[in-house]
Amino acid sequence: MRSIRPSFTTRGRRHGRRGAPSTAAAVALVSALALTATACEDGDPEAGGDASASATAAADDGKGGIRIPDHIKDKLKEHGIDVDDWKNGAWKNWNKDDWLREAQDFVNPIIEGLWDPDRMRDAEEPDQEVDDNDISGDQGVTDPEPAPVEAEAVPAKYHDNAATAGKLLFDSPKGSMVCSATVVKDPAHPGKSNMVWTAGHCVHAGKSGGWYRNIAFVPSYNDADMSVAELQNATKEELAPYGVWWGDWAQTSDQWIEQGGATGGEGAPYDFAVIHVTPEKGSGGKSLEETVGDALPVDFDAPAVPEVESMKAIGYPAAPPYDGQKLYQCQDKPGRLSLNASDPTMYRIGCTMTGGSSGGGWVAAGSDGKPALVSNTSIGPVTAGWLAGPRLGKEAKGVFEAVSGKFAGQ
Repeated sequence: MRSIRPSFTTRGRRHGRRGAPSTAAAVALVSALALTATACEDGDPEAGGDASASATAAADDGKGGIRIPDHIKDKLKEHGIDVDDWKNGAWKNWNKDDWLREAQDFVNPIIEGLWDPDRMRDAEEPDQEVDDNDISGDQGVTDPEPAPVEAEAVPAKYHDNAATAGKLLFDSPKGSMVCSATVVKDPAHPGKSNMVWTAGHCVHAGKSGGWYRNIAFVPSYNDADMSVAELQNATKEELAPYGVWWGDWAQTSDQWIEQGGATGGEGAPYDFAVIHVTPEKGSGGKSLEETVGDALPVDFDAPAVPEVESMKAIGYPAAPPYDGQKLYQCQDKPGRLSLNASDPTMYRIGCTMTGGSSGGGWVAAGSDGKPALVSNTSIGPVTAGWLAGPRLGKEAKGVFEAVSGKFAGQ
């Protein structure tokens, strides 16, 4: 299986992190898995440096320039990186010795206009300690493979039907890639969140790589559900009616960075990430949540599988038969998937979405009975038919609270 990995701009690449053919043996299952993100393929280049769970990026100076904190500039200088050179194309250097992995080294300065309509449209799909809060008795348990559930197109306008959903764009050594992501509530800024939830493999390559670059979120991408023909002449405002929001801080789990792999489902039970964003252009002082009009709470204590009637996964599948331009969703009663008896059990639902849907939010009734984000798309089979996502426990809560806390006083 392959995971639902990010998508590349180079046509013809297969989606990543989805799964492989079904098998009764967990070992065989793991050996067949891969990432679901839509832009990478298996075999990301190796990168030097120690793994870390967080990354930082710079903000726009309001004049199309780059404003980077002094301590980040110092780190860049240590690596021989000039800020202006970076903006003018040096970011395209993916030499493993220069591919930054450490939190204090990562930068994601806004390069205004980089994500133009062509790059947004052409990005393609890229080819996991047990939580004390894990479902009681579920560790090491895998339920029968679910029957495929045909993904349904979300009606336009997407903002009216799924305002928190959007497309995540980023660059990797293999080209421009896409995932999906969700606007989530920030307890430190009630009603004014600038936080987005996605998969770990959509921001960091895992054990054999580093942080991806030019990470940006587009809420309600192609909101009007334009056809492929119409998209060829679409303006940036039509593709991104609520703007392009650049990540100025990203964090994923230590487990993903240390274990995550492009195939085999390695690190998948910890395949989640949180991004703090800032607008590419002025938003009139409005936060992302205010701009889109909604945000989902994240539930780190969701009901056990037997108690969940259904979960809805949403995203922009980009691997065939989909083209990554339209928003889809699947709804199904979840089952359990165990990749390793020592790791938390994952949720699994029937769904035909492919790569590109990686990182997309899974919504279910939370512990208070109201809709909440309870997981994200991580892996699925190459043949499509089902998706699996991590159950959010203490590790996920730690990542979430760290990002929220970092910007609490701002």
